[in-house]
Amino acid sequence: MANEYGDIGKCADWVATSAASFGGKLATVDLASGRRRTYAEWHERVASVAGMLRAKGIEQGDRVALLAMNSTDVLDIAFACWRLGAIHLPLNFRLTAKELTFIVGDARPKIAILDDEFAETGNQVREKTDVAEWIGMDGVGGDTPFERAVAEADPVYEQAGLTLDDLSCIMYSSGTTGLPKGVTLSHGNFFYAVVNAAPSFRSNFDMVSLTPMPLFHIGGFCAFSTTTAYFGGTTIIQRTFDPTAVLELIDDPAMGITHLFAVPAMWNALKAHPAQPDTDFSRIRNAASGAETVPGPLVKWWQERGVTIQEVYGMTETTGGVCLLDESAIPDKIGSAGKAFRHAPIAILDEDGKAVPTGEIGEICMGGPQITPGYWNRPEANEASRFGPWFRSGDIGRIDEDGFVFVEDRVKDMYISGGENVYPAEVENILYEIDAISEVAVIGVPDSKWGETGCAVVAVKEGEELTLSDIAQHCEGRLAKFKQPAHMTTIDALPRNATGKVLKFELRQSVPDRLELR
Repeated sequence: MANEYGDIGKCADWVATSAASFGGKLATVDLASGRRRTYAEWHERVASVAGMLRAKGIEQGDRVALLAMNSTDVLDIAFACWRLGAIHLPLNFRLTAKELTFIVGDARPKIAILDDEFAETGNQVREKTDVAEWIGMDGVGGDTPFERAVAEADPVYEQAGLTLDDLSCIMYSSGTTGLPKGVTLSHGNFFYAVVNAAPSFRSNFDMVSLTPMPLFHIGGFCAFSTTTAYFGGTTIIQRTFDPTAVLELIDDPAMGITHLFAVPAMWNALKAHPAQPDTDFSRIRNAASGAETVPGPLVKWWQERGVTIQEVYGMTETTGGVCLLDESAIPDKIGSAGKAFRHAPIAILDEDGKAVPTGEIGEICMGGPQITPGYWNRPEANEASRFGPWFRSGDIGRIDEDGFVFVEDRVKDMYISGGENVYPAEVENILYEIDAISEVAVIGVPDSKWGETGCAVVAVKEGEELTLSDIAQHCEGRLAKFKQPAHMTTIDALPRNATGKVLKFELRQSVPDRLELR
């Protein structure tokens, strides 16, 4: 049947529509460079970046890789990709050249854009991949190949004819095998992520969001950068998290910051900062946190000072949060991840994919239009991640009689350090390259700054010696810093069950008491 209703079903260009409605309103602020753009100016900027990409041969479905620190350029490039129907491919700048080489080889972008400070890493990746062109920039609007190409381009104002089902982004997250998986996200995923969260986040036209989270991360990208663009608010981008600057910005009435998303480690840093007691938080109407469970004492501490941190639960595969602990449920339900958003159903299923009774433990599974269409080039992973219409989170939890979701544990032994997922299997594979190691298990242990850090539990071969310094030296260049173990302890033999599986839960119970944790 022909579509009788014109553009219904097509996705909107958020920058263009906001420019048409309120072009003179401040859209973006880049703190590092001082660049400020209204929506009309941002629309022109996106048009020029899109024109540059088109001149480089970018068409609908092509991937555009970006290795860069936070800047408004990241948003410019993402929305320019979407205007052409291309796929935004943000790369984690914390990864090593080896890890990035795998991702670039898997996603096969047509071009790559990178900050000058990552030139050395980029050169290593370039030598081992077949990307057609690498374009340098500095993230602050300086005289670079990127800016020169943008200035020379014929602007593109019209969006390609896209639907909500078309892919918009691929974000890579590590898998338990150690190989990163590309999470594909559609335009519809982002649309529903914004719409679902809006009531609880109190998102609207006058919101002013501060983004200290990395924009390669779904947390930084979706909460609240792209969300703010959808509603026509103002997005303030911090190049990298700086607690002193964050507190100064929050305290400044001229900035008027209303929304801040930060992982617990960031909230801890703000809590410990000497300027915190004198900071005026009264303009903050939404303080959110996620990427790991938010400690109850941290929520209570901030609430006593007038800041209610709302815990968000979600992941890259769900385009960010699918449930949130609303401030109306705090402090009564502290420890919960809140209730499911209206278009993001959550179920607790057993190992056979059947629903468990209310209050019982099972695997947290999600459905609805925020769920990824699938992993890039990973048919087996796609099959393993589903129970029929439900996406399997890999997390263990329960839903109480009031409908509140509680995340009890993380399956497959993943831990989270500074908001970044760390999968022990990947780290263990690298450590097994060390001749002195007979067997090794990596677990997450508490850390006051990062939430958790890694500990290598090692059985050393007879007659060999091994130190934490040896491990650090071996991991350098092989693993991103946040994945490298911060602790090491030795053991005669790893505890195993009857089938030979390492009993990591026993290690998590016994090992922390043997360490000097901060």
